[in-house]
Amino acid sequence: MLLEVRDAARSFGAVQALRGVDLALARGECIGLVGHNGAGKSTLMNVLCGALASDRGELLFAGQRSGRDWSVREAQRRGLRCVFQELSLCDNLSLAENMRLVLPTLRGRRWRERAGAQLLASLDRIFPGHGLRAEQPVGTLSIGKRQMVEIARAFAPGEQPLELMILDEPTSSLDGQAAQQLLAFVREFVAQGKGCILISHKLREVFQVTDRVLVMRDGQVVHTARTAQTDRERVVAAMGQDEHGAVAGVAAQRAAGSADAQEAPVVVRVAGSTPMQARRGEVIGLAGLAGHGQTELLLRLQAAAGQRGSGTIQVDGPVAFVAGDRQTDGVFGLWSIQRNMSIGWLAGLRRGGLIDLKREAAAAQSWRTRLGLVTADLGLPIHSLSGGNQQKALFARALGSSAPIILMDDPMRGVDVGTKHDVYGLIAAEAKAGRSFIWYTTEFDELFHCDRVCVFNNGRVAGALERAELSEERVLSLSFHELAA
Repeated sequence: MLLEVRDAARSFGAVQALRGVDLALARGECIGLVGHNGAGKSTLMNVLCGALASDRGELLFAGQRSGRDWSVREAQRRGLRCVFQELSLCDNLSLAENMRLVLPTLRGRRWRERAGAQLLASLDRIFPGHGLRAEQPVGTLSIGKRQMVEIARAFAPGEQPLELMILDEPTSSLDGQAAQQLLAFVREFVAQGKGCILISHKLREVFQVTDRVLVMRDGQVVHTARTAQTDRERVVAAMGQDEHGAVAGVAAQRAAGSADAQEAPVVVRVAGSTPMQARRGEVIGLAGLAGHGQTELLLRLQAAAGQRGSGTIQVDGPVAFVAGDRQTDGVFGLWSIQRNMSIGWLAGLRRGGLIDLKREAAAAQSWRTRLGLVTADLGLPIHSLSGGNQQKALFARALGSSAPIILMDDPMRGVDVGTKHDVYGLIAAEAKAGRSFIWYTTEFDELFHCDRVCVFNNGRVAGALERAELSEERVLSLSFHELAA
């Protein structure tokens, strides 16, 4: 065995994050680790990579027991590396300089050139056609490109051997093409006798690339099976979610709301190279390869909200924005969980010019329950939450506001399957009540929750598809049509 974990436990105060977890990984094997946000997946990975010490249990790597000296440095020395859900790149440094951070012994007059060449070679292997340059500042890149750099840096040959890679939601910001490139590379990697643990809420990818699937719930492994011998329904059931019932309910809500929205007034109009419109109560999807203008359109809509005579864009009413890049554009890192949610609704909580703190706390508690936010206390810092739970706080901020138009920039990054279906249901219910949504997503299946989909290509809308016309082939065809021409 390359890795064995026996009876691992870890608590944070009264919260028992791990409750006696066992895990074994052989060479040449890829394991898929799934479960709801707060199930213990990230805590387990932090124990494996040395970032956290377990309260009890033992860990064996390549047959050798890890002792009290197990740390990030020791794990890396043995050949274990991680790509975490929250990116660790420095925005003010170039790609080459970020590569140098993990190669401290790289010195000499031309170290930038050598570091850049090493990173670009890794990018070429994993993401051919990436279009990145070593001298580019990371801060100028889209979140999808930054995720590609983070992954390529982790897989690049370093001063220590690479035996086991842990990937925590590695495709959460990648478009379909880049995600498929990564998954193909993972299979090549494990075929060389290496190991991989893939944490993902995208079950289609888990079934595509893994050899075994482990489901965690409440800090324990509750289901394990060979990937070929289980299916999505059993995995989702082990997570504690009735997917069929959730999907059917959302579909019924969307069907009922779509008919009403067809005769409703237009609340968003865009002319020019990205023509589109949204009526009151409609859900409009934005699709296509990442970085082709979808996020830029959302930002233009946000800037034009409520303004008259704003040129090619008209937005009738205030908007709320759900950011996909939560660390850069979403959470306020020094604030509590509650205040990160309530900042979107404070205007409606005033009493005599002051904020009614009791109403604020009650509203935050209501959204905590509705979205299944896993935390011991809403007064804790936002960064005490897992990435997926931070994203739930951003949904609460937007959906709890009074804004009639919601803009969503690939918002499901790191959100578990159960919460996704809860959010889909909320979107359907809010749309039926008259709210409009403009939703950029890199997950093709989410497009079926939209009334109409605008496919982007090189900053333009290459075509619009009604839900009845939607297929993966048509979206891909429109995504690549102009590029091929």
